[in-house]
Amino acid sequence: MYVCICNGVTDHQIREAAAAGCGSMAELTMRTGCGASCGSCVQVAASLLDDEASRGAPRLLQVLPLAKAA
Repeated sequence: MYVCICNGVTDHQIREAAAAGCGSMAELTMRTGCGASCGSCVQVAASLLDDEASRGAPRLLQVLPLAKAA
């Protein structure tokens, strides 16, 4: 389904962007153009981003042990 008619952005594209690490509406706008024109799609797009964030596993940074000094 089209979420942003002005820029032709679909819900699938928004979900793909979220899966690729997009975590904010500002970043989604930069990646896809969603919300950059009239703004009527922002609420639905932000909701889709939140839904995808809650589905995915939390992204944790791997902490590497420090090498022992000789």
